[in-house]
Amino acid sequence: MSSQPASSGASDPVVDVLIVGAGAAGAAVAWSLAESRMRIVCLEQGGWMRPDEYPSTRRDWEQLAVREYSPNPNIRQRPEDYPIDDSDSPISVVNFNGVGGSTVMYAAHFPRLHPSDFRTRTLDGVGEDWPIDYATLEPFFALNDRMMGVAGLAGDPAYPAHEPPLPPVPMGSAGQTMAAAFNALGWHWWPSDTAIATRDYEGRAACANLGPCMTGCAKGAKSSTDVTYWPVALRAGVELRTHCRVREVLVDDNDMATGVAYFDEHGDLRVQRAHVVILACNGVGTARLLLNSKSARFPEGLANRSGLVGKNLMLHPWGMVRGVFAGDLKAHLGPSSCALWSQQFYETDASRGFARGYNLQVTRSHGPVSTARYLLGHGALPWGADHHLELRRHFGNMIGIGVCCEDLPEECNRVTLDPTLTDSHGIPAPKITYRLGENSRRMLEHGVQSAVQALQAAGATSWRAEAPLRQTGWHLLGTARMGRDPERSVVNEWGRCHDVKNLFIVDGSVFVTGGGVNPTSTIQAVALHVADEMKKRLADLFD
Repeated sequence: MSSQPASSGASDPVVDVLIVGAGAAGAAVAWSLAESRMRIVCLEQGGWMRPDEYPSTRRDWEQLAVREYSPNPNIRQRPEDYPIDDSDSPISVVNFNGVGGSTVMYAAHFPRLHPSDFRTRTLDGVGEDWPIDYATLEPFFALNDRMMGVAGLAGDPAYPAHEPPLPPVPMGSAGQTMAAAFNALGWHWWPSDTAIATRDYEGRAACANLGPCMTGCAKGAKSSTDVTYWPVALRAGVELRTHCRVREVLVDDNDMATGVAYFDEHGDLRVQRAHVVILACNGVGTARLLLNSKSARFPEGLANRSGLVGKNLMLHPWGMVRGVFAGDLKAHLGPSSCALWSQQFYETDASRGFARGYNLQVTRSHGPVSTARYLLGHGALPWGADHHLELRRHFGNMIGIGVCCEDLPEECNRVTLDPTLTDSHGIPAPKITYRLGENSRRMLEHGVQSAVQALQAAGATSWRAEAPLRQTGWHLLGTARMGRDPERSVVNEWGRCHDVKNLFIVDGSVFVTGGGVNPTSTIQAVALHVADEMKKRLADLFD
């Protein structure tokens, strides 16, 4: 692949800032930079979603959730998706391509990384320290909470003080049941911070507490960036072009990015020139794009003189324990993954036999079809006279506890380019090579045991554990890490590539460590931090 596209590619007028990706990070950085009055263009390979077409508007929504709206692009196979070779990984990558990115289909669980997550080498002798800390990001966490419309309850002792702008999502019967159990055990718990409008907010209607959040929110109460950041960014003058798939970032002989080559909505190869290029394609997509942007100056991939692009992939190994309760809990009502959390086991305790820790996330029950499918998959739903009786016993009466484990960075866990698999435009697909480290295995085992203990304390009559879950690669982190040393990192402490002075990265690939919580809040805070640093340095941005 050369540093310049095929001569047939038409060239668009040069812009000041070009952003690749319109998801959580791309939307936040576009909105923040808009106040500079620069000409900003964002290219997104997917399109705008239509809320009236989301599965929850149809009776077969649970079937659509495992087909057309599956979180796994290899199953979903929308034209906007690209295939991912995950055959060498126990965890499949799941994401979504479109305006809003994976926030369209996320559960909206919205914790922040802990202060200790930025100093794991200093505190625990594992991973690497970030070049920034929690205090650096705190104002951007707060700003992002306001922009996204985060619901929560102030006073959580697991975090420094913060004030979510909206009241918390109702805990429901699942939350109340598990809160009593955590109290009995003497464990930390708190209503989870959630990116869901619990009352009318910024033109969006309040959540109706129905539950099918992870197939898109038809009401707009869930805070995906297509309904939060993007409307404001567009009004501020940002241009968003959809159905535009970027093939490579172009560079000149001075190691400066000149723009990108991309396929437009008609499949034509074009060139968009820009003074500044920002990548916001997630921890797999950004690594893929950099590795595919080969040239004489960068034969191993763009900005990859450290050799670290694609390496140190972190996926958060995930366990799930589901307990069955007697009675009629109606635990299927409410946002699926946002009842409460326990961070009792988050910080390092050497007596547990592993470094760092995990987050326990109480989740609600399934819908009726999903309950039946789950039971059938585990041989727990008989055919015949007891079929409906057993389904009634489980439907609405299951509570899940997810175990989100910190995943330490390891160079053997990586994204590379597949030698044969391509997307519909012939661009090499990413290949995932990933294994669970021994620390993660011990942590996952401990987390499952803790979840079982909590469900027993809550009065569960039976339970079933699964770990690691395969379809849980939501959190794509670490493949272009941040740091001050160009030999040990890809970008500096404010997101600028060491090797290419006008190329910035703002998504989860810049994470140095992954923490043990869902990363979207921190991804967006980092993106806002990078945008703020760029605005401060406009006069000498490339020095």
